[in-house]
Amino acid sequence: MKISKNNAEHYSWGEHCDGWHLVKHNDLSIIHERMPPNTFEVRHYHERSRQFFFVLSGTATLEVDGVSIQLHPQEGYEVPPLVSHQMFNNTNQDVEFIVTSQPNSRIDRVLMSG
Repeated sequence: MKISKNNAEHYSWGEHCDGWHLVKHNDLSIIHERMPPNTFEVRHYHERSRQFFFVLSGTATLEVDGVSIQLHPQEGYEVPPLVSHQMFNNTNQDVEFIVTSQPNSRIDRVLMSG
């Protein structure tokens, strides 16, 4: 079956952000996410999950282990397990991106303070 934002399982997170589960298995997760202007996720890391972020539209800032990386459309970045990271949209337009996690990151997400 074809999958897209139109027929995928939707959820909301953070301050008015959206996610659509394109693939949702214990061993693999692929999510299409949208972050409105001036939003961010909570800094965290994953004990086992490796993630790859790929920007579709807009410009995202991915902070990885204290280093800020700007991601433009058609650019991505891999985050290994145990490395703290946080996604920001510091612009005045939506950012849409794909995040792939192996295994599914929901089961090992560890929030960090500060």
